[in-house]
Amino acid sequence: MIEQLRQQLMVLQRARGLRDRPGTLSFGVTALDSVLGGGLMRGALHEIASAGEPHLAAATGFALGLAALGVAIPGEKKKSLFWVAEDMALAENGAAHGAGLDAFGLAPERLVTVKAAHRRDLFWAMEEALRCHAVDTVIGEMRAGGIDGVAIRRLSLAAAESGALALLLRSAPPNDSSTAATRWIVGGAPSFVIPGREQRPRFAAQLVRNRRGPGGSWILEWSDSDERFILAAHSQPVAAPVFDRSHHQAAGKVA
Repeated sequence: MIEQLRQQLMVLQRARGLRDRPGTLSFGVTALDSVLGGGLMRGALHEIASAGEPHLAAATGFALGLAALGVAIPGEKKKSLFWVAEDMALAENGAAHGAGLDAFGLAPERLVTVKAAHRRDLFWAMEEALRCHAVDTVIGEMRAGGIDGVAIRRLSLAAAESGALALLLRSAPPNDSSTAATRWIVGGAPSFVIPGREQRPRFAAQLVRNRRGPGGSWILEWSDSDERFILAAHSQPVAAPVFDRSHHQAAGKVA
């Protein structure tokens, strides 16, 4: 399996060639980009943790949105997205679906999925993929638990050398320290439904570690028509229903 992975990476690298990549990926949200020093750092490792088990889908969607930011760069040659997951994480959470990838502007045929039996294999496969210049983004999905600080530093170094985006997707908020460029805690947020308009997913994104500046929290919305995040204007309907009046009082007020 290891030799097959090496050969696949070599074929991709020869076919796609090398290209210098920009230093940051802009969210297009001024408040967020300014905190990040211009945008999300390329050539770096970023941790994305689910706020809890019910929010794992939201954290996964947020990671895919970050991966899509790199794909949307004008003039950037299309490269592969590597998704490395622990086998038990795949068994519990399922695999990426083509329609879900399409919603984030990611072509399913560019996805390469690798299953790892052990955590050390997960980190090794991520490092090997990051060193391939035909790979744009590497997502590593792991279950709850600690991480090896040495392995994290190696992933950061491999990402810096290739300029690729490395995302470590964790199923629960971690308590350990990290040398990653950023650490996010992501949960789902209520969608703001407007009749006749698409219902866009929303993410409650909390930046708890930022190498370039302070942290913060935002409600972000994914626009599949623009293929980017936008800042949500409202986290709940503007006119909330009133519950402390009787039906007759409410009817009389309307009349």
